[in-house]
Amino acid sequence: MTSVWKRFGLGLTLVAAASISASATSQGAAPAQSRPAAAPARPAPAAPPYLRDRIDELGRGFNGRVGIAVRSIDDGWSTGWRADELYPQQSVSKLWVSIAAMDAVDKGKVSLDDRVTLSRSDLTLFHQPIRDLILGGGGGGYTTSLGDLLVRAITTSDNTANDKLMRSVGGPGAVRDMIRDKQLGAIRFYDGERALQSRIAGLIWSPSYSIGTAFWEARNALPLSVRKAAFKRYVEDPYDGAAPSAMVNALARLKRGELLSPASTMRLLNIMSNTKTGANRLKGGLAPGWVLNHKTGTGQELSGQQAGYNDIGILTAPDGKSYSVAVMIKLTSVPLPVRMTLMNNVVRAVIAQHDMQYARMARQ
Repeated sequence: MTSVWKRFGLGLTLVAAASISASATSQGAAPAQSRPAAAPARPAPAAPPYLRDRIDELGRGFNGRVGIAVRSIDDGWSTGWRADELYPQQSVSKLWVSIAAMDAVDKGKVSLDDRVTLSRSDLTLFHQPIRDLILGGGGGGYTTSLGDLLVRAITTSDNTANDKLMRSVGGPGAVRDMIRDKQLGAIRFYDGERALQSRIAGLIWSPSYSIGTAFWEARNALPLSVRKAAFKRYVEDPYDGAAPSAMVNALARLKRGELLSPASTMRLLNIMSNTKTGANRLKGGLAPGWVLNHKTGTGQELSGQQAGYNDIGILTAPDGKSYSVAVMIKLTSVPLPVRMTLMNNVVRAVIAQHDMQYARMARQ
């Protein structure tokens, strides 16, 4: 009798388990049946053959290590020459400081009207026009706004203005967080101009380097072998490295208003349209009616070679269509006019492609 009841109980257990399993299967299957199939990702459109081939020709013909990228902001195609490698940004990286600052404004963390005072301890090295204002007037420092620092950093590439702006919105970590959070891709950011330029030279930053020729004297006092090793290390794996392809993607997103509020986007692009540096880099290739919003970058030289000679920006045609462009020279010894001609010719190629494409469409 006991055996019978055991078998009976086992049967009930199996039936119940089967019922539960069937119920679970039916409950799990229902959502899957009602869930629409994911649409396949659309492939990016191919770049126009003329521009693709012309960019290849320009990259191949340049005597130096160069990366070039072009992206149509409206149509979504892109092309480039060695555009996925990392190249020294130098002062191009000031753009990410400015975007981080404008992002902080959008989040209500700071205002561009906020006042800050710069003192001798804020001085950096190389190009810093604001230095005379800081040291003038009896050495009491110079008080200005965050907005003024941003304008100086972009339009005149002032290192001291840029580093003070960076520290005022949270330091290098805040800039790196912005790059990560907005998924800008293969773009690095180091610890500001003082730390970056010192390391490239084989030095560790000292406040004394900000006065007079102290930095040059300290750099020249190093054995040439030490300087060459530090310089080579930087070129091969730049601490502030970025891929031209990531640059043009970020610029396209900036132009489309995907990185900042509409007001902040408009304000930053307007500032970039008034950049004074690099008048004959990308800007030298402009045709009448075209507008360029851009940021330049220029690195240190050693033994006749320069690490980092760049210009990135947004080209806008008279009809409103726009393109993001990046030309980043990792290492070269060719004269400046040759480098500028390369940048001019990249812009001219974009304009020629635009005219061919849209003039033909207008005739149809």
